[in-house]
Amino acid sequence: MMKRNQNSQIKNSSVFLRDWTLFAISILVILVATLYPFDFTFPENFSIKYLTYSFHNHSSLKDKVENVLLFMPLGFFCTSLLQKKRTKLLVEILIVIFLSALLSTAVEILQAFLPIRTSTPDDVINNTIGGFAGWLFFNWFISRRFANRLVRIENSASNQVFKKVPVFLIGYILLNLLTISFWQSTTYLSNWNPTYPLLIGNELTGNRAWKGYVSEVIIADRAIDTAEVNRALTNRNYFNDIKDSLVADYQLDNTSDYKDQSGNTPKLVWRGQPSETKEGKGVFISSNNWLKSATPVYQLNKRISKTSEFTISTTIATTDLNQTGPARIISISDDPVRRNFTLGQEGTTLNIRVRTPASGTNGSDIQMNIPDVFVDNKLHHILITYSQANLQVYIDNLENSYSLNFLQFMPIQYKLFYYFLTFIPLGIYLTLLTLLVKKRQIIHRWLIVFGILLPSLMLEASLVSDNGKDVSLRNILLGILFMAVTVLILRIRAAVLVKKLA
Repeated sequence: MMKRNQNSQIKNSSVFLRDWTLFAISILVILVATLYPFDFTFPENFSIKYLTYSFHNHSSLKDKVENVLLFMPLGFFCTSLLQKKRTKLLVEILIVIFLSALLSTAVEILQAFLPIRTSTPDDVINNTIGGFAGWLFFNWFISRRFANRLVRIENSASNQVFKKVPVFLIGYILLNLLTISFWQSTTYLSNWNPTYPLLIGNELTGNRAWKGYVSEVIIADRAIDTAEVNRALTNRNYFNDIKDSLVADYQLDNTSDYKDQSGNTPKLVWRGQPSETKEGKGVFISSNNWLKSATPVYQLNKRISKTSEFTISTTIATTDLNQTGPARIISISDDPVRRNFTLGQEGTTLNIRVRTPASGTNGSDIQMNIPDVFVDNKLHHILITYSQANLQVYIDNLENSYSLNFLQFMPIQYKLFYYFLTFIPLGIYLTLLTLLVKKRQIIHRWLIVFGILLPSLMLEASLVSDNGKDVSLRNILLGILFMAVTVLILRIRAAVLVKKLA
C-alpha cells in the first residue's frame, strides 16, 4: 500500500511538473511572438501622454484571431494547474482572466518601445478572450472535475433547480444585452487616433498627391439632419449658426494665412512651395505644394471620437480626371495605411474611408465609392455626415445623395468572427441553463427553442432599430446556427461525461 501511494505521489509530481513546464512554455511563446526581436528603444519625447497615445490603434481581423489563439494554451495549462490545486471554480475563472489580461497589458506596454510594433487595446481584450477560451476547452473536454459538476447539476433536486433558474435567466438576459452593446460599438468612432494631423491634398508621406482646387474645409462633431443639410448646401454661411459644434473651419479662397476660424484646430501650413489662390476656386494643390495642420488635430479627433458623429463640408475642383491612389483630397491620417478619415479621388470615382472597429485601421474594409463624380473640372460642394453606422454623402444638392450602412456591408470574415464572439458564450450559457432544468421536460424544450431563437432575433431587431440597416434573414439564421451548433456539441459532450461517471 505504501509503495502504491509513493508511486501515485511520484506520478502526480511528474504531471504537476509537466503542466508547470507547459505553462511556462506558453508564456515564453507569447513573449517571443509579440516582442521579438526585442530591439527596445526609449523615445526622446517619452511621456505618459506619449504612452497613452501609442495605444490608439486598432487590430485587423487576422490580428484578432491570432491574439485569441495565442493565449488559449496559457488559459488551458493555467486551468490544469489550478485544478490540481483544487481551486474553487469562481477563483479559477478569475485567475485565468486576470493573468491573461495582466500579461497582455504588460506586452502592449512593452510594444510601445518597439519601433516595429504597435500597442493596441483590442489585443488585451482578444488575449483575455483567448485565455478564457483555453479555460473553457480544458473544462469541457479534459476536466473530470467539471464532469462531476455537470452530474451534480443534472441530479439537482427540483426545489434547488427553481431557486437557481431565475438567477441564470437574468444572467442570460444581461449577456444578451452585452452582446448587443458589443455589436453597436463596432461602428463607433472611439478608435480614432488623436495624434493624426489634418492633410489637404496628400498623405503625410507625400506619396498620395491630389491635383486640384480647395476653397473650404468645415468639420463639425455631430451629424446634421436633412433640413440642415439643405440649408448648408444652399447657404454658404449656414455653419456660422452651429458654431458650438464646429471643430474646424478653414476658408481657403481669399487668404494666405490658413487659420481655423473656429479656434479649435491648428492652422494649415504649406508642405513644398506655397500656392496662390484663384478667385472663386480657392487654393491650388498639387504634388509640389499641399497643406498640413501645424500639429496633430487633437481636439478635432477627440471630439469626434467622443460623439461618434461628424459632418464634413468641402468645396473642391479636380484638375485631372485620371488621378488614382486614391489621391488624397482631405485626410486625417498618419500614413497611407493608417487613418481616421479620407476623402479621395480614384479616376472619376469619389472614395471615402472612415475608421471604425468594423472598417479597420485603414478604413478600407468598408469604404464608399461614388462613381462619376469627377467628370469635369468644375467646383463641387461635397457634404458628408456619419452617425449610428450610417455614412451619408451629398454632392451639390439634396437630391444627389448616397448612403452606406457599415453594419449592412460588414465583410463576411468580420461578421463570422463577431458572430463567433457573440453566440458561442451565449450557447455555453444556454447549455448550462438547459442542463439545470432537464428534468422538467416542458420547460426544458421551450427553453431550448426560445434560447436559440431569441438572441439572434433580439440582435437583428436592435441593429435595425438603432442603426437603420435593412432586416437580414441571413444574419438571423447565422446567429441561430451558431447557437444551435454550440448547444448541440456541448450537450453531446456533457452526455458523454455524465455517462462515464454514471
